[in-house]
Amino acid sequence: MRLFGVSKDGDFAEYVKTGFGDDHQEAVLEDWLENNPDGIVEDSKLLIIGRQVQTSLGGSVDLLALDRWGDLVVIELKRGRTPRETIAQALEYAAYAAKLDYAQVEGVARQYQDDDGLTLAEAHRDYFALAPEEGVSFNKSQRIVIVGETITPEIRETANFLNNNGLRVTCLEFSFFRTDDGKNLLSGDIVVTNDARSEKPVASGSRVKITKEQFIASLDPIGAAVFLKVLALAEERGLPIHWGSRGFSVNVNPNGVHFKFCYGYPPHSVYGQSIYTRLFDSAFFTRVNSGEAIARELATKAKATGLFSPAGNEFKCPIVRAMTEKEVDALLAWIVSAADRIQEAGLRSDSGELTELSNQALEINKK
Repeated sequence: MRLFGVSKDGDFAEYVKTGFGDDHQEAVLEDWLENNPDGIVEDSKLLIIGRQVQTSLGGSVDLLALDRWGDLVVIELKRGRTPRETIAQALEYAAYAAKLDYAQVEGVARQYQDDDGLTLAEAHRDYFALAPEEGVSFNKSQRIVIVGETITPEIRETANFLNNNGLRVTCLEFSFFRTDDGKNLLSGDIVVTNDARSEKPVASGSRVKITKEQFIASLDPIGAAVFLKVLALAEERGLPIHWGSRGFSVNVNPNGVHFKFCYGYPPHSVYGQSIYTRLFDSAFFTRVNSGEAIARELATKAKATGLFSPAGNEFKCPIVRAMTEKEVDALLAWIVSAADRIQEAGLRSDSGELTELSNQALEINKK
C-alpha cells in the first residue's frame, strides 16, 4: 500500500515505509502508545496506569492499563524476540497481573501518576465517563495486547487459539512511513482481535514531573484564569506546591513537614480540569491533630461554596465553565481556610498505626 500526503496546493508527497527500528528506540513506541491509547484495542480506549511495571519474576510489563470494564490489560512490544518468546512472556505477565488485588493495582497507578492521593475507582469512572449506575469489578479478567511491526503467523495462530479458549488477546501490527521532507506517519492495524495476588510490592516507573510552565500551557482559557490565581495565592501565602506528572498538590508546612490537602489537574488528566480535596484518607486522619473533625469541618465548608461536589470519598471542583469573580474568590477562600486550619492544628509527632476510616466521615458525602 502506498501512502501520500496532499499539500494545500494539491501536490502529492509520498510516505515511504521505513523500518521503525532504523531510527528509533523501542522506548519511543512506548511513548506513542502511552500518550495515544485510544487505538490500542478494538472495543474501548484504555486508561494507562503503569509503565515498566516490575513483576515478582524479575520482568517488567511495558505498559499496564485498564479497560472500561476494569480488566487489566498487559501491553507488550514484540521487539526482537522469537514468536515463542513473545507469547511466553505475554502469558507470564498476564498470569502475574491476575494475582494483583485492588490495592496493588491502585498502588501501581499512584506511583505511575506520582499522586499518592489518587483513587483508582474514581479515576477510572471519570476517565471513561461512566454513568452512576455502572458498576465495575476490577481485575476480574485480564487481556493481552501484543504490538509489533510484524505479527508472525505463529503469533497470530496462537493468539487466535487463546481467544477461542477464553483468554482475550489482541495483536496490533504497525508500519512507519516517512516523506522526503521528514514528515512521519504511524499506521496501526489490528490483525488479531477478540469478542468477548502478588507476594511482593508492585513497582512501576513514574512519569516525568511536569513544570509550572508546561501545566499552564496545557490548560484551556477557563482553567488558566482560575489556576493562575490559585498558584499566585499559594506563592503569596507560602504554601508549597509539589509538581507531579500531570498536575500539582497544594501543601501546608506545619512542624517543618509538607502536607498536601488538595490537588490541581489539567484537562487531559484522568480527573479532568479540576481541583480535588484530600481530606478523607488515612494520612489526613492519622497525621493531622484532630484530623477527622477538621476533615468534616473543611468538607462542610467546601460544600457550602456550591463549587465542590462529592467524588468518591473526596470532593471535586470541576473547572469546565467560566467562573465568576465571586466563585473564584470562594474557591481561594476555601484553600486559605483549609491551609490555616491544618497549620493551626499541626501534625502529630507520632501518628502511630493507621486506623480505619470512620464510617461517619465517609457518610458526609451522602448527606
